Amino acid sequence: MKIRIKGNSLRYRLTKSDMYRLSQEGYLEDRTNFGNRALVYVIQKTNEHQLSAFFDDNIICLQVPGVMIEELDKTDRVGFEGKQGDLLLLVEKDFTCLDNVDEDQSDNYPNPLAEKSK
Repeated sequence: MKIRIKGNSLRYRLTKSDMYRLSQEGYLEDRTNFGNRALVYVIQKTNEHQLSAFFDDNIICLQVPGVMIEELDKTDRVGFEGKQGDLLLLVEKDFTCLDNVDEDQSDNYPNPLAEKSK
């Protein structure tokens, strides 16, 4: 799971195994350690009807409706977006990069643009 924060937007990208775990367990968590403190980022299933988020006690949590998780997991849908006040929220599948990168992308979704760029 990756997060990207830019201005008033929060984006979560999920690999295939992230998507599987989220669909099965309804919860994912990761952290970035800053010495004696950590920034924790979470995505969790909710029964609500739209994306929502909160930040509390160094935890960023994106709450995703169960119907959205199921659609992401079982279809070709790329992602969902929503707004919470001025905050733009996105959750999407993590595709392999078209450029050469050093990170392991073996668990990413195949990039739909890969065939077009050949």
